[in-house]
Amino acid sequence: MRIATYLQEGRRRVGVVEDTVVRPLPDGTSPVEAAFGGHPVGTPVPLTDVSLLAPLQPPTIRDFVTFEEHVEGVRRSIDGNAGVPEAWYDAPTFYFTNPYAVIGPYDDVPVPPGTRVLDFELEVAAVIGREGRDLTPERARDHIVGYTILNDWSARDLQSREMQVNLGPCKGKDTAATLGPYLVTADELEPYRDTDGFLRLSLTATVNGEVIGKDLLSNMSWTFEEMVAYASRGTVVRPGDVLGSGTCGNGGCLAELWGVKGRQEPPPLRPGDTVTLTVEGIGSVSNTVVAGVDRVPLPTGRRRTRERP
Repeated sequence: MRIATYLQEGRRRVGVVEDTVVRPLPDGTSPVEAAFGGHPVGTPVPLTDVSLLAPLQPPTIRDFVTFEEHVEGVRRSIDGNAGVPEAWYDAPTFYFTNPYAVIGPYDDVPVPPGTRVLDFELEVAAVIGREGRDLTPERARDHIVGYTILNDWSARDLQSREMQVNLGPCKGKDTAATLGPYLVTADELEPYRDTDGFLRLSLTATVNGEVIGKDLLSNMSWTFEEMVAYASRGTVVRPGDVLGSGTCGNGGCLAELWGVKGRQEPPPLRPGDTVTLTVEGIGSVSNTVVAGVDRVPLPTGRRRTRERP
């Protein structure tokens, strides 16, 4: 199934997508509940008559970094270092990003305050359907209810500076995160699973219609089940939690290409640019960059005397 969250005549609804129509589900049905099926559906409505929203509003978003090629290129671009840190291979590292920044598949993206170097990131995200703790990868598969596209928009100049504090990123990743166009249930993507347990989905990124990157989701170094198991270690994952794959390689973002080429080519995103991300078996999201608000000035940190009482 494909689950959509949408606006129809000002009313927020959740429904099941069938070809070019969406069938509304009973009021109060959450996207995760909808993905388990068994709910009565209403009269079909053409998708052209509704406005698609993000398929869900997750309580948490863990964004992993599972593509070796992405790490190589972006590391060179952000801090000038070559190769992949040895510690990266130890476990599927992630950071928590801002669930309040989630936007829909066709919403505009404002330039984050103070940035001059805006970038996109092509990812796929797994959505948790059932609570679990200390899961094994084998058990974790039953806790993934579906998948969606994630664009982790990044202010690279802010990110580069703040990560020098070894506690980031924060404002470099805080303004927008696209989810959509649908929540595709896990069973829909099982035909794409390879013999090693990875989902072999083709990924494509374009800017203003020009192809910037292409990759396969199966180039991840960990499966989603392994990521969920790691996320649940010593804690819980709960329904609606989103786990991003991290950015794919071979042009899954601009910064990777900048690291490879040694220059900002293609250039950073500007107002008017439209980024379209397409994932086989899931669909496409397309967002246009617009001008943002001016940065509110703040003082720099005070160098204190460290006087004691």
